[in-house]
Amino acid sequence: MYDDHYGLSGRPFQLTPDPTFWFDTATHRKAMAYLGYGLSQGEGFVAITGEPGTGKTTLMGHLLGEIDRERMNVITIVSTQLRPDDLLRTVCAGLGFDGEPLSKAEMLREIERGLHGVARTGKRTLLIVDEAQALPIETLEELRLLSNFQAGGYALLQIFLLGQPEFRLKLQDARLDQLRQRVIAMHHLEPMDADEVEPYLIHRLSCVGWRGKPRFTNDAIAAMYRWSHGIPRRLNQLASRVLLYGAIERVESFGAQDLAAVIADLDRDTPEEVAFRQPAPQPRPAAAPEPYELSDVVPMAMGSPTPSSRPQPVEVPEDANAALVKRIGELEEHLRHQDEALRRVLTLLVDWVENDGAKPNLSAVRGNAA
Repeated sequence: MYDDHYGLSGRPFQLTPDPTFWFDTATHRKAMAYLGYGLSQGEGFVAITGEPGTGKTTLMGHLLGEIDRERMNVITIVSTQLRPDDLLRTVCAGLGFDGEPLSKAEMLREIERGLHGVARTGKRTLLIVDEAQALPIETLEELRLLSNFQAGGYALLQIFLLGQPEFRLKLQDARLDQLRQRVIAMHHLEPMDADEVEPYLIHRLSCVGWRGKPRFTNDAIAAMYRWSHGIPRRLNQLASRVLLYGAIERVESFGAQDLAAVIADLDRDTPEEVAFRQPAPQPRPAAAPEPYELSDVVPMAMGSPTPSSRPQPVEVPEDANAALVKRIGELEEHLRHQDEALRRVLTLLVDWVENDGAKPNLSAVRGNAA
């Protein structure tokens, strides 16, 4: 509807990934550089991660449009949660033979033979795995084993892994140490910067014959960035609804009020998205803390199963000003010790994570907490 109203030859903001609308943001440019480096090495793994909608699939489509398909045999896996045998059958299909009736040992033998056959034609084999965060550890380990196939000291298979941010955490699993050592490049796709939104909109509109209508004011573009957080898919979702609204209301130039109306409609249609966009509520000023002892806090920081119950406020006679001042001083001292103890605990936890789970030395904290 809106493409006819604005004289466009197609839909510029469709949600389906389309590499013909490729836009070279800073983060995508870095990702392409890492992928290009990986291809030049011809071995190992390259991992690209990003939040849903940041353009991982579009990135890979653009890459495949750039490489010479006469010199590269590409196998793409888009299924998730594949068991190791299912993965091998998919690779078999990508090499042109049916692995269904074969045992695992037979499939591995045929895969190696198929990779050698591709290499003899002067091609390299690239395996692209999307949604890698959903693959079981056993399947990821099977991928590592596939990367072992060589001929004359050169790898027969190179693997690109695309996944959501949790894939980076999965790679830290101790069972994937050997795979992690073979990752030669890794990049995390970030959302677009605020100053990239307007060029992005103009680029996609220009791809479908845009001649200056519709237009967006600076306030409208700022509102689009705030709502989308710079995530391309969310920006496409909003821009598509904006153009539909403009076609219905005969709007040629969109301002902040137009965006507010469209965003309100979107929020009503998808109420679960509102929490994602709203800023976190600011905490109310805390009331004056009730008196407590350091022993009530440190056991919780050290991981005790149940914290001790909070003591009741101490009642002080009206004429006992000196005792009250003394009590306040004691509480301030307790708070200082508590803060120091918690900082030590957090430092040890960080060291524990960075040292791959090596047991931290808690004696210093226990001694100070005591």
